Amino acid sequence: MRLVIAPDSFKGSASAKEVAQAIADGLKVAFSGAEFDLVPMADGGEGTVEALVAATGGKTIAKRVTGPLGELVDAFFGILGDGETAAIEMAAAAGLHLVPPEKRNPLVTTTYGVGELIKAALDSGCKRVIVGIGGSATNDGGAGMAQALGAKLLDENGNEIGFGGGELGKLARIDISTLDSRLKETEILVACDVTNPLTGPNGASAVYGPQKGATPEMVKLLDENLRHYAEIIRRDLGVEVEHVPGAGAAGGLGAGLMAFCQARLKRGVEIVVQAVGLEERVQKADLVITGEGKIDFQTGFGKVPYGVAQVAKRYNKPVIAIAGQLGEGSEKCRNWGIDACFAIVNKPMSEQEAMTNALALLKRTAEELGWLLRALRTFA
Repeated sequence: MRLVIAPDSFKGSASAKEVAQAIADGLKVAFSGAEFDLVPMADGGEGTVEALVAATGGKTIAKRVTGPLGELVDAFFGILGDGETAAIEMAAAAGLHLVPPEKRNPLVTTTYGVGELIKAALDSGCKRVIVGIGGSATNDGGAGMAQALGAKLLDENGNEIGFGGGELGKLARIDISTLDSRLKETEILVACDVTNPLTGPNGASAVYGPQKGATPEMVKLLDENLRHYAEIIRRDLGVEVEHVPGAGAAGGLGAGLMAFCQARLKRGVEIVVQAVGLEERVQKADLVITGEGKIDFQTGFGKVPYGVAQVAKRYNKPVIAIAGQLGEGSEKCRNWGIDACFAIVNKPMSEQEAMTNALALLKRTAEELGWLLRALRTFA
């Protein structure tokens, strides 16, 4: 019997690698002779680098870069097992968690460090870069990222504009003659699960600006600046970014990656599925186990269990999901290709207690699932 175990992390409790191992440890009690293929998964957000590195036998590289407030921060990126694909989480260099609440101001925060991580990946010989763009503290349209990669964003006097979304209104001309030439030979894939355009009532500034510290007045200015930025990109680079779905992701970083890196935006879980070779691994499986911290209606919008189930069902493989908790909408899991869902909570307990003991509860649940599956085999 061959089982593929492909879960997401349990946020705040355990990484995807730890979750997969706990499930395998539990199932081994009933199926000691089974073959287990552990495939840690992610959807482009936090934990994507770790999951991709773990699933492909790659490595993580530490890198000190420019943080969202212009200070140095300790970040990282991954190189996958093929040695040619890099994985980057923009939040490692420009995440909201790097800015204290009292200092959050998207007029000044920058994505410069994200560009430095991309450059480090190119320096490592990577020909393909996966960028997860969730959790940003920025609203600069990826301008800082572009500057770190060699683009010149100039004001009317020919001087480089400064950091942050507040500076974009000064932009008069874009010069990409010194942009890193290796980008032309590099495939950039952006893990993006939102469809917000760059500007307007559903754009980067209006929807996400307030959580990054923007006041209503700042939101208006940031939106105007991004519209101006898009116009200059259209004129000088010949690229339309303003109304493209996903361009507004991560404060407009989606737009910047498209404009300066010829990046393609895709659903995060689809990128990870391809990167870890999930289809080939599922084809060889008798059963697929997936999971995440909470399975509810949002799972059906493209979260890891949904993405894993979609692959499994292409090959008529049964899918079981294990979750920290089952929320509203989890009963629709059969519509997503998941045959059954199980929660790890086995007695009355607080959410904090469940999170603290997640790995032990995962193992226990997987063990019981294993005995159930073993018993059912007598009826096959």
